[in-house]
Amino acid sequence: MSIAFFACLMALFGLAAIGAPIAYAMLVAAIVYLGIKGQDLGLAGEQIIQGLYDSFIILAVPLFIVAAAIMNAGTISERLLGFCAAVVGRFRGGLGHVNVVASLIFSGMSGSAVADAAGIGKIIIGMMTKDGRFPAGYAAAITAASATIGPIIPPSIPMVLYALVSDTSIGYLFLGGILPGLFMGATLMALNAWIAHKRQFALEAPVPLARLPKITANAFPALLMPVILLYGIYGGVTTPTEAAAVAAAYALILAGLFYRALSWPGLYGILLDSARASAAVGLVIGAALIFNYIVASENIPRALAFYLDGLDISPLAFLLLVALVILLMGCILDATTLILVIVPLFIPAARVLGIDLVHFGVVVVVNCMIGLITPPYGILLFVINAVTGIPLRAIIGEIWLFIAVLLGALLVMILLPEIVLWLPRQFGYRG
Repeated sequence: MSIAFFACLMALFGLAAIGAPIAYAMLVAAIVYLGIKGQDLGLAGEQIIQGLYDSFIILAVPLFIVAAAIMNAGTISERLLGFCAAVVGRFRGGLGHVNVVASLIFSGMSGSAVADAAGIGKIIIGMMTKDGRFPAGYAAAITAASATIGPIIPPSIPMVLYALVSDTSIGYLFLGGILPGLFMGATLMALNAWIAHKRQFALEAPVPLARLPKITANAFPALLMPVILLYGIYGGVTTPTEAAAVAAAYALILAGLFYRALSWPGLYGILLDSARASAAVGLVIGAALIFNYIVASENIPRALAFYLDGLDISPLAFLLLVALVILLMGCILDATTLILVIVPLFIPAARVLGIDLVHFGVVVVVNCMIGLITPPYGILLFVINAVTGIPLRAIIGEIWLFIAVLLGALLVMILLPEIVLWLPRQFGYRG
């Protein structure tokens, strides 16, 4: 490790420790590195422009952010929740099942765990805590846990970022996330059913079956969005980036014209908030591009791959080691930073060990999502605390069982790669 890189890391961790935004900390650390190396500081700007210019797929990120914001602002979320309540709300702990199923459906539209938690999460928590049906901490915990499914089932913003740093097919990554996402949903519903019977949560009044066709018809246009997205990508009609534009346009037409739930001032506010969110992500991406240049200059990925090759470590041991590292770092870093800065260090070693990069990518994204609900950082816990006012202590007290079952699901995905790879292979993947 050179003196310049050591100073770079000290600047990065020092600024992060005093609360500086991670993007600014990375930019300053990069400038420190370039300054000590005596390289032109304009190189930082060149790396950002070149990286963004060569990565058309990054355009999908702001488009998915806009689509999620429009769906949250309109009545689409409420209609989806009504449909889910009619289908699975009749069982003990039914609203917990509704929470998970709604996240599975909503994840096919937003690609963002935070959008899921802040959108339908606020609504479903209100339904669960009304008249003391569920403890507030439990309602918040299952909402945070189910929101982690959002970036696993396509579309997925973290998978777009992983495709950027690994040069892996985003289409096959999206396909690889479908079965793992459904598996995570099934494990959460099984845990919810067990807890509901153990604590004797109240039964909800079942929705009459006669009303089900009307409720389904009401939600049907919203339910079509995942179908349109998947057909567009895998039917060869659109690229993933174009599919993101289709998602945003469809959400706008649905909320503004079909459901008539969106006004011009409301649309302006959505676009403004989406621009801010996209700019925040863009700053991290830009900073990561410079940081990745620095890491490559120091030959760290090659050195790490050589070191692991010398250890004669097995692919399974490597995957478990990476999972542990990302889980620990996910407690203090957000998923975007992990995928853009930390994960590229492991990709050359994964190639050397013959690990499939689609399998590796899905495992990494699932791992990062579990980090979103793991204290002390757990950004989803803070998001739900902010939008509902439920104390963090109550949420953290209930979250541990959900973390445990999600870690169990992650272990199964590591041990059985076919859970990830079976669907991509049906569509011609030969990785």
